[in-house]
Amino acid sequence: MSEIERESMEYDVVIVGGGPAGLSAAIRLKQLDPDLQVVLLEKGSEVGAHILSGAVLDPCGLNKLIPDWKEKGAPLTVPVKEDKFYMLGEGGALRIPNFPMPPLMNNHGNYIVSMANVCRWLAEQAEELGVEIFPGMACSELVYGDNGEVKGVVAGVFGLEEDGSIGPNTEPGMELLGKYVFLGEGVRGSLSKEVIEKYDLQAGHEPQKFGVGMKEIWEIDPAKHKEGSVTHTMGWPLNSNAGGGSFIYHLDNNQVYVGFVVHLNYQNPHLFPYMEFQRFKHHPMVAELLKGGKRVAYGARAISEGGYQSMCKMVAPGVALLGCSVGMVNVPRIKGNHNAMLSGMAAAEAAFDAIKADRQGDELTAYEAEVREGEIGKDLKKVRNVKPMWSKWGLTASLALGGLDMWTNTLFGASLFGTLGHGKNDAEATGSASAHKPIDYPKPDGTLSFDRLTNVAFSFTNHEESQPAHLKLKDPHVPISVNLRQFDEPAQRYCPAGVYEVVEEAGKEPRFVVNFQNCVHCKTCDIKDPSQNITWTCPQGGEGPNYPNM
Repeated sequence: MSEIERESMEYDVVIVGGGPAGLSAAIRLKQLDPDLQVVLLEKGSEVGAHILSGAVLDPCGLNKLIPDWKEKGAPLTVPVKEDKFYMLGEGGALRIPNFPMPPLMNNHGNYIVSMANVCRWLAEQAEELGVEIFPGMACSELVYGDNGEVKGVVAGVFGLEEDGSIGPNTEPGMELLGKYVFLGEGVRGSLSKEVIEKYDLQAGHEPQKFGVGMKEIWEIDPAKHKEGSVTHTMGWPLNSNAGGGSFIYHLDNNQVYVGFVVHLNYQNPHLFPYMEFQRFKHHPMVAELLKGGKRVAYGARAISEGGYQSMCKMVAPGVALLGCSVGMVNVPRIKGNHNAMLSGMAAAEAAFDAIKADRQGDELTAYEAEVREGEIGKDLKKVRNVKPMWSKWGLTASLALGGLDMWTNTLFGASLFGTLGHGKNDAEATGSASAHKPIDYPKPDGTLSFDRLTNVAFSFTNHEESQPAHLKLKDPHVPISVNLRQFDEPAQRYCPAGVYEVVEEAGKEPRFVVNFQNCVHCKTCDIKDPSQNITWTCPQGGEGPNYPNM
């Protein structure tokens, strides 16, 4: 495709991704200089279509970006009123008191939001300022300059043949060129992954760590609804099999966000994250809340969890990585949107200064310095050891030691433990099937729990079936010859959308089937495949999930 001649358009800054980071960058650039030419490209059918987050939003980023957001009608209308933490056993729950927790864990002043709707609103603010926003435009390639710098992207390629070749209906797309390119693709974006590998940006930093987050929206009995209530749980059903936990957030209109996160560094390849989520809803505390209600939406996505020590170098010639492309989630707070917004603003300010000084195509080192030394770095540094403690020593020890570590960091700006490392990446953490016991999961009942394909229908996902599969196998033999033999092919289970199947027919060799049409763009396969044989790439623009108010 790189040999095709394409039309090109030139801008000052090209932004990939209509999430909180990219939109904040676009808005800040136009606030600084209304004459800057800024374009934002979003692969979803509309801004917000691919946005899935918890979410309890710390408004610090929005306060800084648009101080009068309340007057402008931002969709932050449900302040947190109560905050509860529970340790679950199979039949009961133990509430963890709030008072021993460090202040950073307090949700007072935060809002239960749909980040999809927040991003839709931010897009409106950006367009009012003159930002050009093109939804349905997947960015499939980077464009490099003569000196190896990133100078743009290819967007809007449609109609390739199933084998990836040019056909009679192929639209070759356009090159959108900029003095700087911002990648705000979210977790494990395909272009960000290319940049990190090409410029070796992870060198000198711990490997990035991830979780898979799954979420349903439920409409529940109004008598059980408590607008502004926030609940987090740990323990059952994961127990010692994996790290993770749940969230239950009561928003408005008798709706509840029910979510479940599984850390992807689990060892047992028989673990089935989606079924752990479904089993969780049968806990008496959760089942009683949802009884008589109905699920109205479902989705899933990966979450960056490595924190401060895993943030790669954020800049290379001509390009800056924003938000979750770097990994800015505060794991114990279960929050990253505020840092994504702050990172977008920091990148915008660095690019504005560079363009004003007649620079282009170089490294925006001022951006990286601001992230590491400013609000984002301070937020993440306090909690940097919680995730590695959990991984190394388990849930109970990490609660006690992680709490102590957050207190010493908060009070004294120092840790008794220094900075702990993560060690292996999540793919390498996967153990052999023979060394672990299979897990027997109860069959979904169709009322509280659902099979994957039924739930995927509630993500409103759609892909044109005649296009090339956007999930690429480096070696098509590996799933059966390696992964099935050694790991019981965990792709059958770690994918929350049922994309991957091992089909066994009498008298025939097993076949590995990729149902890419089901893909909700969570990127878990790209992260967790033990052979690192699967590469997630963008399908045609506008395809994938169409999340409502996720």
